[in-house]
Amino acid sequence: MSAPTTPRRAPTPTPTTPPPPPPTPPPGPKNGAGTLDWRLRFALLSVVWGFSFLLIKVGTEAFAPFQVALGRVFFGALALLAVLLVRRERLPRGRRTWGHLTVAALLLNTAPFSLFAYAEQTIPSSLAGICNASSPLWGMALSLVALSEDRPTRRRFAGLGLGFLGVLTVLGAWQGFAGIDGKGTALALLASLCYPIGWIYVRRTLAGTPGSPVALTGAQLMVSTLQLAAVSALFTPAPAAFPLWPTLAVAALGALGTGMALQMQYGLVTEIGPTTAQMVTYFIPVIATAAGVLVLGEQLHWNTPVGAAVVLAGAALTQSRPRRAA
Repeated sequence: MSAPTTPRRAPTPTPTTPPPPPPTPPPGPKNGAGTLDWRLRFALLSVVWGFSFLLIKVGTEAFAPFQVALGRVFFGALALLAVLLVRRERLPRGRRTWGHLTVAALLLNTAPFSLFAYAEQTIPSSLAGICNASSPLWGMALSLVALSEDRPTRRRFAGLGLGFLGVLTVLGAWQGFAGIDGKGTALALLASLCYPIGWIYVRRTLAGTPGSPVALTGAQLMVSTLQLAAVSALFTPAPAAFPLWPTLAVAALGALGTGMALQMQYGLVTEIGPTTAQMVTYFIPVIATAAGVLVLGEQLHWNTPVGAAVVLAGAALTQSRPRRAA
């Protein structure tokens, strides 16, 4: 589930949605021995993040939305903390760093994860995945105002307009949005808006913060776990039971889609560069739609795939840059 290019060493959001591209790790070997080919890892990462929306849908069948989000960040934090233990890395230090990580956790994890879970109570997982693809469009619009290095161009404005047209196509605007739950769709779009807001905050406050991306992200997920634990205790009753499939769905959503998937993307950025690695964003709504239709039996009308393609085209256009002369 991308926002404007992030600074070096900034924490990475955990996505269900798949997040913006991570900061570039230190240079590593191009072809690590004993690792899968990058194309296979790219495909696996696309599938994991694409299926995240299906896992959210399954989780909400037994648990409250805040509890789904809580399980997601909890298991994601455990996965990254395990990596830190193996690497013998420490969590970041300093009150200032942890203060900014608290805000980042709210914007990049707590709020969007909860909003997507609430949205999928009333909208298909495929529609949630397509709404997530609008995040680069929100990011472009916000960065033009908040980031001085992002200058408006005709190409980026055209991409923004094209993406907006794609959203209207997905929602069936010409037929009065018939058959679309307005509240659930608005929550999913609001969740996708949280990511670029969070990344703009991160770029302004945590650029150059000491610590690896894994350490910073693990700390961020720990803070988000505390936030969601408090919210869940206040607003939702404790689960009466833990059914097998919803429980496994939440655990997989956190450990795989929120924790280990980030590790996979770090490796891809090191090996093939951030530009190619972030292309995974454009496969997520395709896989989310296919998973929703094939596994959950969700209905698919012609305007959904057509609109999704237009949204992705607009998002790609906003992220493109004119080629410079050698």
